[in-house]
Parts: sequence; C-alpha cells; structure tokens
Amino acid sequence: MTTTPRKQDPGRPLHAHVLDGLGRQIASGHLLPGTVLRIDGLDEQYGVSRSVVREAVRVLDSMGMVETRKRLGVRVLPSTSWHVLDPRVIRWRLDGPGREQVLLSLGELHRAVEPVAAELAATRATPGHRGELLEAVVQMAVHSRSGNVEAYLESDRHFHLTLLAASGNEMLAALAHSAGEHAGDHQRRNPVPVLPNQTVLRLHGDVAGAVQSGDGAMAAETASRLVCQHHAPSRELPGDEDAGVTSAPLRPEWLFDGESSSPSPL
Repeated sequence: MTTTPRKQDPGRPLHAHVLDGLGRQIASGHLLPGTVLRIDGLDEQYGVSRSVVREAVRVLDSMGMVETRKRLGVRVLPSTSWHVLDPRVIRWRLDGPGREQVLLSLGELHRAVEPVAAELAATRATPGHRGELLEAVVQMAVHSRSGNVEAYLESDRHFHLTLLAASGNEMLAALAHSAGEHAGDHQRRNPVPVLPNQTVLRLHGDVAGAVQSGDGAMAAETASRLVCQHHAPSRELPGDEDAGVTSAPLRPEWLFDGESSSPSPL
C-alpha cells in the first residue's frame, strides 16, 4: 500500500519533504519491513533528484528505519531497529495507527524520569534553573487566567524541560533535545482545548518550591503526584481541596512538543 506524498512546503529543504513522506509510510506500516525501495523510483515519485532521495535515505538509515545494500536497494527495517526516541520517529508514529501505544510508552517514560529529575534538581539546580522554574509557574498561572492555551502549554513545556536540565544529569538533560515533538499534537487533535485546574498549577508550584528549598524527597513526591495528574486528567488527586473540578485532557505530549532540529534521543 502506498500513500500520496504531502504537498511540498517551499520553505523546507527538498530532502526533508522526501524524508517526511517515507518516514510516515514506514512508521504507519504502509511500507512493511523487508520492503525494498529503489532510488530511481523514489525520485520520480517525489519529483526530486536522486541526490535528494539519497540524502533522505541517509537520514532514515541513521534512524535505523532502513538499510542500504549495494545492488539490492533500500530495505525497510522492523521497528525493533528504529531509534524510537528520535523526535521525528515519535512524530511519525503518533500520526499513525500505533498512536495509543506510543502515548502509553511516553507516559511510562514520563513517570520513570520526572520524579528522579526533580529529586536531583533539588540539590543540583543552578540559581538560573530555580528562577526559570518559578517564572514558568507564574506564566502558567497568568495564561490560565487569560485563557491563552497555546501560551500556557509553552510555559508548561518550558517548566518540564528546565526540570530535566536542572537535574545536573547529562543523560536526563539529553531528554530535552527530543522534547520538541508534541504539545502541538495535543492541540491539533483537540480543537477546543481546556485549561487545567488549580490542582495542576499548584503541583507545578510545589515542585518548583521543593527544588527552590533543596528538599529532594518532597520534590520527587510532588513530581510523582504531578505526573499522575497528567495521566489521570479526569480525576482529582485524593485529598485535594478543589475536588470536583476536572482538569484538561492533558497527556504526556509536553515531552515531545514543537520542532527539534536535533536527532538526539529524548
């Protein structure tokens, strides 16, 4: 099965158009593992030169999605070979039939990573990191009151990326390079988004406060509660004063929101 290539955006490099088209077909299963592609067929399909196709194939090869063999062509590889934390692979998979499984995996990763990052940040965050966390919470509150969902999500994203960087762990900090793929997906699929309730805002503030005071245990515990709230958006946390108020349909998509020029893992 084949799909019609997306219309070329004149502002994008030609190879990016081919890369996006092939990446989506592979990620969606339209091009099955073992499928052999020919450069001289792809250039006609996409209306570009063979050198442009080769550049796109080179990038897909670096992602583990294809392999090139002399005298054979370009062979599509199974998902077990893919670099699943590459932001572009995540983007393509989220647009495909396996979206729910990818969201589940992202959620599990979120629950595993964020409390640890918060605990480390409590003792390793720089004054700049602490200031950015607090400012992000302030901006979230401002945008929540004004109803500016797009600005709210950007401040939310900045909060979480700063928390990862503030951990002082280079492996955790590297997650921020891929954190560029995804609150946009949430907005594309939710044309009338809802802002989160005060519980979500308060928990962000509590995490920032625990980091500010150097309380690692509290930072981890509060971050864990925040993650649970993100992944159970229709329910209040036990004991919350504002019980009965439902939150927005937030999901782990902050982790991969926006555009990223880096192929670094999450």
